[in-house]
Amino acid sequence: MRARDILGPQGPLARAIAGYELREGQLRMADVVEDALAGDHIALVEAGTGTGKTLAYLIPALLSDKKIIVSTGTKTLQDQIMEHDLPLIEAHSGLGVHAACMKGLANYLCLRRYSEFLTSAQTDQGPLSRDVPALVRWRDTTRAGDRSELAGVAGDAAIWAHVTSGSDTRIGARCRHYEECFVTRMKRAAEEAQLVVVNHHLFFADLAVRGSHAGAAVLPEYDAVVFDEAHQLEDVATEFFGVRVSSARLETLVRDAQRALLTSASTSASIGTRLLRTVLETGAEFFSALPRGGSAESARVPLPGEAFAGRLQDRMHALDTALEAVWAHCRGRAAESEALAQTARRAQQMRDNIATIAEGGNRTHVTWTETRGRSVSIGASPVDVSRILREEVFFRAKACVMTSATLSLAAGSTSGPFDFAKQRLGIDFEAIEEIVASPFDYAEQAALYLPPAMPDPRDARYLDRAADEIVSLVELTRGGAFVLCTSYRAVNELVARVRPRTSHLHVLVQGDAPNSILLDRFRALEHAVLFATASFWEGVDVPGHALRLVVIDKLPFDVPSDPLIVARCERLRETGEQPFMSYLVPAAALALKQGFGRLIRTATDRGIVAILDGRITKKGYGKVFLRSLPPARRCTSQQELAMFWDAESGVDTPRAPDVPATAL
Repeated sequence: MRARDILGPQGPLARAIAGYELREGQLRMADVVEDALAGDHIALVEAGTGTGKTLAYLIPALLSDKKIIVSTGTKTLQDQIMEHDLPLIEAHSGLGVHAACMKGLANYLCLRRYSEFLTSAQTDQGPLSRDVPALVRWRDTTRAGDRSELAGVAGDAAIWAHVTSGSDTRIGARCRHYEECFVTRMKRAAEEAQLVVVNHHLFFADLAVRGSHAGAAVLPEYDAVVFDEAHQLEDVATEFFGVRVSSARLETLVRDAQRALLTSASTSASIGTRLLRTVLETGAEFFSALPRGGSAESARVPLPGEAFAGRLQDRMHALDTALEAVWAHCRGRAAESEALAQTARRAQQMRDNIATIAEGGNRTHVTWTETRGRSVSIGASPVDVSRILREEVFFRAKACVMTSATLSLAAGSTSGPFDFAKQRLGIDFEAIEEIVASPFDYAEQAALYLPPAMPDPRDARYLDRAADEIVSLVELTRGGAFVLCTSYRAVNELVARVRPRTSHLHVLVQGDAPNSILLDRFRALEHAVLFATASFWEGVDVPGHALRLVVIDKLPFDVPSDPLIVARCERLRETGEQPFMSYLVPAAALALKQGFGRLIRTATDRGIVAILDGRITKKGYGKVFLRSLPPARRCTSQQELAMFWDAESGVDTPRAPDVPATAL
């Protein structure tokens, strides 16, 4: 049996599911995935929105005789596959489904840390105490220990940092909770399954520990891997094959060590507590001495080896000495508890990581510091992960399928549509390449509005003009809008200008509540306008009338001062390439394609995408962006756009008269 026999017009899914929609693109993609798995090939498949790509790779995977890892871009997609797609296949296709789901360790309740937390004084402290009853009730009923099951406690609640597992807190077989451990159960289920659903972060975390610690693998051995949302691979690999130390990680180490010391003799606990207090003090002094970014646009700044001199060097040595004292104290008492032995290992690992970063960047790595909220980090990141991906992923697995709605760019005179993705991923060998177009009729369903005479985004007049356009657009559609910005600064500036003029609409702003709650509010309100940044550019699905307008403030170029971007551009110059056209423009074009993709999610969706960056029509490189977007109807005036909207919405929408751009 082939996958198209199940997905086709005479297949079991068509017979069993009322209103089943035959998709030729889905059948073609299933053929490609099937051939790649059977022939041990590498395949890149761009599958436009609405293709039905999830079933197009799941069914060939289940039909194969291989153990397959399916790696997704988000935990949300993992849950969709496990809770919706695989049960649908099992119920209606006649296929046996033997699958398991694996998430990162931080998603699971750690029974050891949970037990230690309940016996600590922290259960009575402020917001933590409010969530304890719900946590205890859930612990008594959960089978998987997956924190996403507990709807009564927010995903970002402080209590999770005290009770979940982690790579630096997990003890393994020596833990007295090992047999009943939720992570142990998860790993055993994955060993037995034919198909294992993970996310990219877990996949690359596994690769990173495989290379550095023998026998430390998280995932079971596998024959083939399917990457969904494969456009994220370079960024995720860069994160996990680098080193990061943060003030938040240091605070977690101290908090866990304090609990571990409670099981020690009183003298030992007293001494250890004093040592931990010194770690916190020297850590705060070290992180406060790090250089800061000059603006919100560039939170990550270079941290070369020569920066570790003078005051910063003194503070680093003080922190290292304090960590060494904790390491020695806990190692000397490791026989008292495995938690103390684990504390010693974590303290030593943090010392090693800081020393690695302090050595400074080199030909292969760039070092940096970054501030996010209250947490400050230092890190070292690989400049180029193409070799790592080639050797650790593509040469390790027998077959590999990469799919996404945004893998290709419009082919140039000397380049193919997948050339940019292949270069970044290290695919310098023969691979199957397939583009499966979206079944949606973009020319009928969507308008691309490019307002004329927009000032350059660096022009002082830009924000006022952009705000005028946003107000006109949300009045036209009566809300239902995402305003996607390339920075938090732009969000704040535009909200300040737009909110007073749209008081009859619900204005939501990223950061005012967790993203999931903002999305729920947006869907429910129907006439809302949501201002957001990068996390809403992709992986957000709002089908139907609730989202009918997507406004993009600027072309999403990487921050040019980011030390990693600077290093990558320099590497390209050394090889004779022009980094702006060979790297920055293609990367931004793929990101813009993702932003555009938020609008049309079903065959009945209708709406407008507006790009307020005049460079897309004025600059030569703008053609790269435009050629890579879906073929929506292009409009360059408010009158033209209003005619499209009236025709699509079926109503005569009240609106202001068309105003020449020069008058705004």
